[in-house]
Amino acid sequence: MNPTLVIVGRPNVGKSTLFNRLTRSRDALVADLPGLTRDRHYGRGRLGNRNYLVVDTGGFEPAAKGGILHEMARQAEAAIAEADMLLFVVDGREGLTAQDREIAVLLRKVGRPLLLIVNKGEGMNRPLVAAEFHELGCGTPLVISAAHGDGVRELVDEALAFFPEKSESVPESAGPRVAVAGRPNVGKSTLINTLLGEERVIAFDQPGTTRDAIEVPFSRNGRAYTLIDTAGLRRRGKVFETVEKFSVIKTLQAIEECNVVVLMVDASQDISDQDAHIAAYAIEAGRALVVAVNKWDAVDDYRREIVKLNIERKLNFLSFARIHYISALHGEGVSGVITSVDKAWAAASANLPTPQLTRALIAAVAKQAPPRHGLFRPKLRYAHQGGRNPPLIVIHGNALDHLPEAYRRYLERAFVEVFKLRGTPLRVQFKSSSNPYNKRKDQVR
Repeated sequence: MNPTLVIVGRPNVGKSTLFNRLTRSRDALVADLPGLTRDRHYGRGRLGNRNYLVVDTGGFEPAAKGGILHEMARQAEAAIAEADMLLFVVDGREGLTAQDREIAVLLRKVGRPLLLIVNKGEGMNRPLVAAEFHELGCGTPLVISAAHGDGVRELVDEALAFFPEKSESVPESAGPRVAVAGRPNVGKSTLINTLLGEERVIAFDQPGTTRDAIEVPFSRNGRAYTLIDTAGLRRRGKVFETVEKFSVIKTLQAIEECNVVVLMVDASQDISDQDAHIAAYAIEAGRALVVAVNKWDAVDDYRREIVKLNIERKLNFLSFARIHYISALHGEGVSGVITSVDKAWAAASANLPTPQLTRALIAAVAKQAPPRHGLFRPKLRYAHQGGRNPPLIVIHGNALDHLPEAYRRYLERAFVEVFKLRGTPLRVQFKSSSNPYNKRKDQVR
C-alpha cells in the first residue's frame, strides 16, 4: 500500500496550504481564517516514481468538550490512529503555544513516525525559527513555507525515507489484483461471495456495511487472483461518520494498488455522478476497468433500456471497457465478469512491438493527417511502447507540441482498434525532436 501522510496541527497553521502543495492541487479551501477546514480531506501525491496519500485534517483542539471543535478533534484522532506518517505542523511566525504542547504530548503517545514541520518560515532565519520548537520532543524541526514551496521537497523526501521503496508490479504467479468498487449497497460484497462460493465477507442490505478494504485470495480455472472488497464511496457531502471517512481512503488505496477495477452500478437506481467520479478516479490511476451492472434480474425491460441509455450518456468515456449485466445474488452473468477481467489485464500488460506501433501510426496519419500549425504541419515519425498497466505509447516527431487534444484522442482510438486493447485506458505521449540548425543560426549571429 502507498504510505498515508496525515497532516495535523492547531487551527490556521497552514495545513490545507501544505495539503495543496503535496498533492499539487487546489482541492482544499485555503483562507486566513481559523477552523475553515472541518472535514478530513484526502488526495494523491507523487514524487518521482513514489506515490503517497495525503490527509488534511481540521484544526486539532484535544481539550474541546463539545460542539464542532469536538467533532473536528474526533476526526483528527481517527486519522492519527490510522496514519503511516504524521506531519505535525506549527506556525513559525506565531511561535510555540500551549496548544502545540498539548498536541505534541498526544502525538508522542501514539507512537507513529512523526515529522515536526515549522511552517511560514519564508524570509526568516531557519535555525532561529526552529530553536524554540525543540522542546516539543518531536525530533528535529523542519522549517518550510507551504505557501511558497520552500523546503517541501525535503519534507517529502524525509517522510518517504521511512518507507522502503517497493516495486508496483505484481508477480505473474500472484495473478491480477481485482478491486470491486462502487457506491454503497450496490452488491460488491455479494459479488465476491458468489465468486468464492461462500460467505467470506459480510453482505447486508444496509449501506456502509463494508468499512475496510478486504483482500481475499481466489482461484478460478487454475489461475490465481486477489479480490478486494472495498467500502462504498458516497458523494462527499453524504459522508458523515468518522470511520466511513477513513474507509474512503482505504478504497482509494485499493484502486491505486490493484490491477483491474470492477465498477459496480445498481440497475434499480439511476447512474449517478458518483459512479462517473469513481470510474474517472480509476482511469486517472491508470487501472484497467470492467463495468458490472448488478440487480439486472430485479428490473423490467423498460428499466433496462433506461439503464443502458444512462450508461451511454453518463459513462460514455468508458467506451474502452466491457459492460456486463449481472445478478450477483443469483450468479447470473458473473463468470463473464472474470473473463473480462482476464482480457482487461492482458490488454493492460500487453507487449506492443515498435515496428507494429509505427506501422499503425503511419496508417492513422495517412487516414487523417494532423492539422497545420501556421505554415507547418506537425510530423509524426515513429512510435514505441513507454510503459504498461496502463499501456503508454511514445510518439516521436517534429512540432508535436502543437498537436490538439482531439488529435491525441484520435490516435488513441486508432491504437486501441489495431491492437484490440479493450478494457484498459491507453495513454499517448508526444516527444518532439530538437532542431539541430538552431545552434548553427546562433553561431552565425
